[in-house]
Amino acid sequence: MVKVATYFAMTLGAFVFWQSMDKVHVWIALHQDEKQERLEKEREIKRVREELLAENKQRDPLP
Repeated sequence: MVKVATYFAMTLGAFVFWQSMDKVHVWIALHQDEKQERLEKEREIKRVREELLAENKQRDPLP
């Protein structure tokens, strides 16, 4: 009986551990996707800003 209870407890523990690790991996993947999107957005903003500054310099050069 002790062997059966131990086996059941270990199986349940492994299942819970597996599910929690699955949730952790999903959370990490989502977090990395959000970080990548934020970096891409920042690069796009920087590129547009540099284009606008270059365009402004061409239009209105300093004397």
